[in-house]
Amino acid sequence: MKIFLVGGAVRDKLLNLPVKDHDWVVVGSSPEKMKQQGFQPVGQDFPVFLHPDTKEEYALARTERKSGHGYSGFVFHTAPDVTLEEDLIRRDLTINAMAEDDQGKIHDPYGGQEDLRRKLLRHVSPAFQEDPLRILRVARFAARFHHLGFSVAPETIALIRSMVDSGEASYLVPERVWQETTRALCEPNPEIFFEVLSACNAMNVVMPEWMPFLKKNSTGIKALQTAITAQESAEIRFAVTFAPEKGLTHETLTALFKRLKPPSQFSELANLIFQHSASLTTHSNDRDADDKDAEQWMTLFEKTDAFRRSERFEAFLKACSCIALALGKTISESRQAQIKSLLLLCLSINAKEIVSRGFKGKAIGDELRKERLIQMQEQLDS
Repeated sequence: MKIFLVGGAVRDKLLNLPVKDHDWVVVGSSPEKMKQQGFQPVGQDFPVFLHPDTKEEYALARTERKSGHGYSGFVFHTAPDVTLEEDLIRRDLTINAMAEDDQGKIHDPYGGQEDLRRKLLRHVSPAFQEDPLRILRVARFAARFHHLGFSVAPETIALIRSMVDSGEASYLVPERVWQETTRALCEPNPEIFFEVLSACNAMNVVMPEWMPFLKKNSTGIKALQTAITAQESAEIRFAVTFAPEKGLTHETLTALFKRLKPPSQFSELANLIFQHSASLTTHSNDRDADDKDAEQWMTLFEKTDAFRRSERFEAFLKACSCIALALGKTISESRQAQIKSLLLLCLSINAKEIVSRGFKGKAIGDELRKERLIQMQEQLDS
């Protein structure tokens, strides 16, 4: 039995990057032998085991055969005679198809080290085209390593295009598309994820409604780059791509969300940006924003549900700041602090106190709004 460190850990060590996860391949063993040594089986499709001490994953070397469409249409085969080279050839990219033995020797049968030197993301074998999920993975790796100078090999772009043309990409399910997309949004250059998918014609299949928002030099793309620089969350990075543009409609947004099925915190913030960000981003500077009176601030708070969802409103404010910068404008930290202060002032006005004064029913809400307006205006005038 031989154990090899494989995949991303080997790649990242050679790139002098931090190694986050360790994946191991076991050659010359069987499920029975693994169990005898205290490994805990966890794999459903093929034998994967947890190390008894480190709890890291150890997979038996395997081959696989295409048995249907999509990323799950495979039959896996494991046996003690499956070689390391047979296991590695079924992987996606050459830079992910290297292994390191217990002596520190690199096993690189498919040219991964040379592709690291050339800064190329290149598929290992024609078997790449049997798994449509790899289309998204390649685009995500391009987003991760773009700042190091990596690009996708022309032959891999061509192969992905053929996968799109054959209809294989259409078998990607929304859950996996969304999973890879959110991972890509957290990479150093998520805009490259969309560029690669567009270059491969895959955007037309997996998320065509997003394409108008992501045109080169669009406000959304510029705002996304600003959000990356500011190290904003994935939710904010997603939302800023929906900065309103001429010709884009709410129906387009709704259709995309129906296709991608993002979690509500993503879709809700994106909707707020599309519908209401212009009220904060159309000013040329903070001084122009001083023209807003209490009624206008109240309207914004009400439309964004800020009184009930103050944390979401803070994310909305950060996203608006990114969009403003993309437009060559600004919502300064002092302006953002003032807006938050107005919101806190409104929240500090107690409805119970209004009830104690004898107000009932709809009159409670009317009086609450009236007092919030009065106190906001006093603060704005001071």
